[in-house]
Amino acid sequence: MNRNGTSTVWRGAMTAIATPFASDGAVDYEALRRLVAWQVDSGIHGLVPCGTTGEGATLDDDEHARVIATVAETVGGRVPVIAGCGSNDTRRTVAAAKRAREAGATGLLVVSPYYNKPNRSGMLAHYHAVADATELPIMLYNVPGRTGQNLGSELILELARIERIVAVKEASGNLEQIAAIVESRPSGFGVFSGDDALALPTVALGADGLVSVVSNEAPGEIAALLDAALAGRLDQARAIHYKLLPLMRANFLESNPVPVKTALEILGRCSGRVRSPLGPAAASTVDAVRRALRSGGLGTAGA
Repeated sequence: MNRNGTSTVWRGAMTAIATPFASDGAVDYEALRRLVAWQVDSGIHGLVPCGTTGEGATLDDDEHARVIATVAETVGGRVPVIAGCGSNDTRRTVAAAKRAREAGATGLLVVSPYYNKPNRSGMLAHYHAVADATELPIMLYNVPGRTGQNLGSELILELARIERIVAVKEASGNLEQIAAIVESRPSGFGVFSGDDALALPTVALGADGLVSVVSNEAPGEIAALLDAALAGRLDQARAIHYKLLPLMRANFLESNPVPVKTALEILGRCSGRVRSPLGPAAASTVDAVRRALRSGGLGTAGA
């Protein structure tokens, strides 16, 4: 059944927020609080901690819980907090989902299991187990470039029938696939772009928003882009899109979140440190990020 125009649980621009690290490699929770406060004050519509950009894969269980709790406490209920909790082990994913709920998350981002490349029955069982373990709404995360497996529109639409699975973050880069999901999704099921550069065309197809990397650097601008696109003010949305397009590209010159954390350091928001096995950005990437920030009118000085 087509559900274009009907209400979804979430809508708008959600920041896949970076996790700042201190010089000793520990999570810098004070810097995280400042980042979150800036995001919400800038008008962002939601926050997604502990995802790819948040380096959730290298956070231990205690860090995972504390990062989510820090974000939730700082947000204070003003916007949704959709916490990353996916892994390639169903038991660990279930445990992380429960931990995220206890830490104050209002929703869960669950990536399709990577490395194992589960078959259809295994994928369905995985998501049923997570949905049965918590009452929180779940956003699927389809990112073939990270997992080695594309869920595809048919399986996403089947997963959308599971109670509590209410949305998908679609990072396949395939607009035809996204259109097929939007066209046939059940009532109330949200579709979010997982690629900044495809947010505008995805919303034009009828999707509900974006889980964004570039909003780490430009939360107000990305919130304005999505507000305009969702309201049908495409000229306004297009102008913001092209202004930020160089930064959208620069953010993926190396593995995410290396460039975006480089940008946050240039902007004075937090350290650019990443956790091993990621490493520092190349000098050419730093230069490209700096140019893209200037092109977007974001400057290079701290707040």
